Amino acid sequence: IGLDAKKMLDRSRSKLNTRETQRIISVLDETIVKLELSSLIPCIIDSLDRFADMLGPAITNDLIEHQKLSSKVEDLLSSFQEEDTSRAEEQRDCLCLLEQHLKSSVRNILRRLLANPSLCQALKYEVCARQSSAEAFIKAFREFRNFMHERLLTSLLEEKEKIQFMENISRRITKNTETLTALKAELAATTQSRDECFPQFVDDLPHSIRCVHFLPQNTPFRCVSILSAHPAPCCKPNMALLASGTGDLAHENPQTRGKIYVSWRLHVSANNISCCLFQKKCKVEMEIEKWIQKYDADMGEKQAEYEELYALYSEEKAQVSLLQEKHAVLIQEYSQIEEERRIRQKKKERDLEELTTMTLAATRIQAFWRGYLVRLFFKSKKKKKKKGGGK
Repeated sequence: IGLDAKKMLDRSRSKLNTRETQRIISVLDETIVKLELSSLIPCIIDSLDRFADMLGPAITNDLIEHQKLSSKVEDLLSSFQEEDTSRAEEQRDCLCLLEQHLKSSVRNILRRLLANPSLCQALKYEVCARQSSAEAFIKAFREFRNFMHERLLTSLLEEKEKIQFMENISRRITKNTETLTALKAELAATTQSRDECFPQFVDDLPHSIRCVHFLPQNTPFRCVSILSAHPAPCCKPNMALLASGTGDLAHENPQTRGKIYVSWRLHVSANNISCCLFQKKCKVEMEIEKWIQKYDADMGEKQAEYEELYALYSEEKAQVSLLQEKHAVLIQEYSQIEEERRIRQKKKERDLEELTTMTLAATRIQAFWRGYLVRLFFKSKKKKKKKGGGK
């Protein structure tokens, strides 16, 4: 699963690339801010005397007007009559008009509040109470915003690969769970069968062995059928008892020796059957234990790998959040720098224009002054010539 799983579960990009996606996220963020502020309006109105100094006269007057409109709407809804058709139609028209005024009032209040970010932050800290329905709606909208953000960060091909990978994991988990359930059921059935059969055989075995002494000599197969009907656990025959009885076999009649021999053979046969059953049971239990250990090992590896991937995902998510915060700060600083640069450029252009105007004015003044001096010079020269000619 390794690297492919990391590629599937990690986000494909650390930031929104296109302007459209950035605009979508910014609109959703602005909507969340407006929802938070609009949900605080009823609480602020209830404690308007407390927040009057903080809000200022303009916002306070808007809130008072909004409260009056809300009271009118509530009174109109409480006095709504469906029996009188004309009266009901008139009330509906009035209600629609009041709703439009309420919407305009809310927009006006939000516009004034958003124009003062410090006031918005102070109100969020001061007003802690919020209606549960509004809180639930804001929480759902935040989840929708995060969902949209994740979808915009993931391409269609990556989304398909991630869905396919998760479906494969789910199918493997389901298959392993079914296998484990079947093995547990088989183990429980085998254990129950052993617990039910073995105590009954232990209880019936002494009686079955005693029955051998009371059966006729020509019915050994009946004893075999009685003992073979009860599978016995693995146990060793009482060799001491058999050894003690061998000395007296010579003195017993052939009928007694035959009964003892048949009893011994039946006991050995029962031991063989019980040993086979016990070995088969041990083999099945070992196989089940092996499958359970294999399943536990596989699930442990998958759990460790999943935890590692989730840790990497959480780390990348935290880094993305940090980078987004730094990006927002850099964007704000860049905007300030651009604004200062624009102001300096305008000032420079204005100074250059003033300098050009002053230079042109000085040039014209100097030209006018030089022309005046030249005219004055020629005028005085003409006067001297006239005086000389007159003499």
